[in-house]
Amino acid sequence: MKIDLRLAVHYGLTIFLSAFLLFQVQPLIGKMILPWFGGSAAVWTTCMLFFQMVLLLGYFYSHWVVRHLKPSRQSLVHGSLLLASLLLVPIGLSLDWKPSGAENPTLRILGLLTVSIGLPYFVLSTTGPLLQAWFARERSGVVPYRLFALSNFGSMLALLAYPVAVEPVFPTLWQSYLWSGLYACFVLACALLAWRGRKGELIAPALPDVAPAPRWQDKLLWAALAACPSILMVADTSFLTTNIAPIPMIWVAPLALYLLSFILSFESQGWYRRKVFLPLLVAGLAALAYLPTLSLDALPIYLAMGINLTAFFAACMVCHGELARLQPHPSQLTGYYLMLAVGGAAGGFFVGVVAPYWFNSHYELSIGIVLTGLVAAIAVMRRHAFSRPFLRRASLAFTAFALLALTWVRVADHQEETGGAEVTRRNFYGTLQVFNNTGREYRTMLHGQITHGRQNTAAGKLDLPTTYYTPEGGAGKAMQIKAAQGPLRVGVIGLGVGTLVSYGRKDDYFRLYEIDPLVIDIAHRHFSYLARTAAATEIVLGDARLQLEREPAQGFDVLVVDAFSGDSVPIHLLTREAFAQYFRHLKPDGVLAVHITNRFLDLRPVVRTAADHFGRQVRLVDAEGIPEKLVLRSRWALMSRDAAFFRHPALGMATELGIPDGFRPWKDDYSSIVSVMQ
Repeated sequence: MKIDLRLAVHYGLTIFLSAFLLFQVQPLIGKMILPWFGGSAAVWTTCMLFFQMVLLLGYFYSHWVVRHLKPSRQSLVHGSLLLASLLLVPIGLSLDWKPSGAENPTLRILGLLTVSIGLPYFVLSTTGPLLQAWFARERSGVVPYRLFALSNFGSMLALLAYPVAVEPVFPTLWQSYLWSGLYACFVLACALLAWRGRKGELIAPALPDVAPAPRWQDKLLWAALAACPSILMVADTSFLTTNIAPIPMIWVAPLALYLLSFILSFESQGWYRRKVFLPLLVAGLAALAYLPTLSLDALPIYLAMGINLTAFFAACMVCHGELARLQPHPSQLTGYYLMLAVGGAAGGFFVGVVAPYWFNSHYELSIGIVLTGLVAAIAVMRRHAFSRPFLRRASLAFTAFALLALTWVRVADHQEETGGAEVTRRNFYGTLQVFNNTGREYRTMLHGQITHGRQNTAAGKLDLPTTYYTPEGGAGKAMQIKAAQGPLRVGVIGLGVGTLVSYGRKDDYFRLYEIDPLVIDIAHRHFSYLARTAAATEIVLGDARLQLEREPAQGFDVLVVDAFSGDSVPIHLLTREAFAQYFRHLKPDGVLAVHITNRFLDLRPVVRTAADHFGRQVRLVDAEGIPEKLVLRSRWALMSRDAAFFRHPALGMATELGIPDGFRPWKDDYSSIVSVMQ
């Protein structure tokens, strides 16, 4: 039967728009909630878990509706959902969900997303399989799997457009309004298709079950092939965002490649070729296994990311290519998509819930690497007919050797990573380790591969400030200059091991803000700065930005901002609104010290534009590292309206920051990491 072109376009555009909106809202809503949860990289991991779980519910709904309801009832039920979802737009966040500091962040984020975007996202997630089933029923004999590729193309386009054409141009509020307007257009387009079904215009009967139902082994393999790329995607994204920045631009790269592999695999020509991608898979898994064994400085960041993402793409192509080879008759397509969603959600649940609360380190990427090799081997060998028995035996032997080699590399790396650690603990905010170097008499706390505090253990050196906080660094100079004027009142955003309280004297007061309860526990149990200081100290649990907004003005002489996780930048602590809070809590002649040491990002334009806006002078203090003295290289931006402070001899080597050319100031509703990449 000749296909009605207008009808095909209507179906195609509706599916495309739903997929575009589905994946445009992911980085948008993730960016909106990021400031409420400390800017942690785990926010995106939890968001991905939510999206995958709702996607699973949407696919289950589509499968149930198609299997158990008549066309007229399908149209009535889905039309009602479409209209109900319009009540929740424009999308936004309820202030009632702002955390106070003690809640479980995973549960809080899942609840917040449910009430903010849950129903519209659920409706969008049902569109692909449901409309494909309607299209297949209406045009009997037409295979609708190409619409799946179109859906993934819309998803990928949305992801690529967000960091390039949306985030750098539109404030967050405008993004919300634009998305909501497009959503209303989608509801209209989808409702018209539902109305068409309700009026009985479906001219062909439902597809008969001309093919036998898939076996449970087939369904399990579908789910496993979907789960492996999901695990790799979320685990790899977590690694990248932890060590660079939890921002949409880095969020979308693995997800866009993940979707591209779907497009190429399910496009009618089928780009997946075993003879090309199976060797790439072997090399890619080897690269993914080996890269984490290197230090972060071993390769240039762009080269390391390029190898990482290329290897990840090869793994996705094999898993999704094998899924495309296994696709059933269109009469089974909703069940097929349901199992794909089960696998994706299982992978997201493993990385987002099981790993942070059950593992003491980041083992999920290693598990994903080995599991991908195993499942891909099962899929290939299960359907590959070997002409000779010895070829099958040789293939089995090579596969077993390769899997054992991958396992050995990852186990050895984790043993080296945790070997010698007094403490290895993990939660929502990351992995913390404590190492005791008895030979050189010091103890270190690491967050991932980044030093977050170090203390001498030799008698007579316990109170010496180390790492980024020595007297030569910007924060140390600010503390010493202001201390000469009398008792100090100091605020510190980011506890670390409590090094800065070593500057404390009798009658001084230090108020320390820390979002991670594990950091507080380790600072008390394994380091003695907090116990030995003569100053009064108080630790406030929770995101510093939210706590400062709730508190009356503290009247700090010095406020130190140093709350980075690895080289990951908490954007919400560097916006104009954040600086407004900092200056509200400072005395008129107080000093704001912002730690901007970073290997990948040049944050000088951010602090300079903020200083200009609030009428503060700003100077840059660079300090070289002296490893034998436990001094690490640091860069601090000091901001104050007190001109006499900058005339102090200790700041004679401080440099002025040039006026950024055309740099757009960061605000809560606008920031672009592209503008500060170096």
